[in-house]
Amino acid sequence: MPNLLDTHIENRWIVQPNHANSLDTAHGGNVMKWMDEAGAMSAMHFTGETCVTAHMDEVNFKRPIPVGEIALVKSYVYRAGDTSVGVRTRVFRERPGTAPEQLTTESYVVFVAIDEERTPIPVPDLVVDTERGRELREAALADAP
Repeated sequence: MPNLLDTHIENRWIVQPNHANSLDTAHGGNVMKWMDEAGAMSAMHFTGETCVTAHMDEVNFKRPIPVGEIALVKSYVYRAGDTSVGVRTRVFRERPGTAPEQLTTESYVVFVAIDEERTPIPVPDLVVDTERGRELREAALADAP
């Protein structure tokens, strides 16, 4: 059975001008794409199957990520249903060599595992057997809608 920590993904992008809006900060659509991609990777690590986005909860943009800074996207599976998984996604901004990461954006996403015919298929049970895994799951459940 897959363990929560096996689903933990961290991806980074340097925000380039082609990622930016007219204010020279990461365009919200790019940030949402990065969140969806990382979340899908978490879901696929968990299920071992192709997963598609079924639902993205409200996306809260707390602060911008300027061009030249790093967007750090973190995601992990925090719950499993019959054919779907819940994934917590959070984005942080990093200023290389200066400040600690700052939360910029977060959302909860539901992915559905599918087969070759694009039919939903069962997903495994989620195992949470480490202290760190329990902390991550409790944090997700405490903040989930």
